[in-house]
Amino acid sequence: MFKFTVSVYRTLLILPFILIFSSCNTQSKKDAADFFLKANAALHRNDYKEAIRWYDEALEKNESFSDAYLNKGIALLKLNLLEESFQTLSTAIEKDPTLLQAYMARAEVALILGKTQITSQDLSAISKEYKDSSRYYLVEGNLNTALGQIGQAYSSYDKSIALSVDNPEAYVNRGYLYFQEKRYPLAEQDFNSALRINPTQTEAINNLGLIATKNLQYAKAEGYFKRALDLKPTDAYALNNLGFVLLQTNRLSEAQSYIERALTILPQNGYALRNLGLVYANQKNWTKAIEVFNKALDLAEPVEALQGHSGMAYWENKQRDEACRIWNQGKILQDSLSIAYLKQYCD
Repeated sequence: MFKFTVSVYRTLLILPFILIFSSCNTQSKKDAADFFLKANAALHRNDYKEAIRWYDEALEKNESFSDAYLNKGIALLKLNLLEESFQTLSTAIEKDPTLLQAYMARAEVALILGKTQITSQDLSAISKEYKDSSRYYLVEGNLNTALGQIGQAYSSYDKSIALSVDNPEAYVNRGYLYFQEKRYPLAEQDFNSALRINPTQTEAINNLGLIATKNLQYAKAEGYFKRALDLKPTDAYALNNLGFVLLQTNRLSEAQSYIERALTILPQNGYALRNLGLVYANQKNWTKAIEVFNKALDLAEPVEALQGHSGMAYWENKQRDEACRIWNQGKILQDSLSIAYLKQYCD
């Protein structure tokens, strides 16, 4: 049986809605304010497309309406239109360089987009005014994590939690760091703390499932992943994780179904591709396993034991030279499975 899980993942959650009203003098500005209020009402209803439509109406009446750009940027973020959100928030800042909320929102969107330098600049611009903000230190922690500055990330998450003990995202993201360092009891404690605050925090539920998987508690892990999917049926990570657990208990048909659903939602998921390859390997369909493993390898992303399993598929398919070549690649990446196979078969 194969004993490898997908990696834990953290969440970058958006800011609370920012509803701002500006005084208006002219008729156009009054009309813009009326549209702005209609947009805010739609935003409260989670009707993001409608909100954007009304924000656009407001901006047509008053193209300098920075608060409308700000809230439109948040609505776009809710729709996962990240580049549009980033550009809209940037316009808000251009219209009003003193609009601190726009810097905070853009810092978070920029980080999701991988624009870490802009995130750093935006956080620096508001550091004095946001020195008592739990959200600020959450985003700062996320930035430090993205930059590999783990010590600073722990410090930021600690500050975020100290400023607001009811901040579930800070617990989830600090738990992510503990998980990555294999400090599973501390990670579990943080994920449970997040769930006590927000029982529907799917990231925390999924990550508890990963800890159970690491502990070979497959029935418990299955329960967590199904609970996450009850809350969010299209969660590609939970689908893949559940598929992996089913693979461990030799329920290959069910496992394949969940993993393939995960890949339909997120095709460029190296762990899901690896897990689908493991399904074919368990079926001794080496040709198909090699095909899927190669797709995962082509992504050039770190995936636990990928080279080890891929090389074994080649070995079983009588392609011994190719197997040893891939295991040598795995050795460079410090893949313990590749190192073991290389010593056993290729020395």
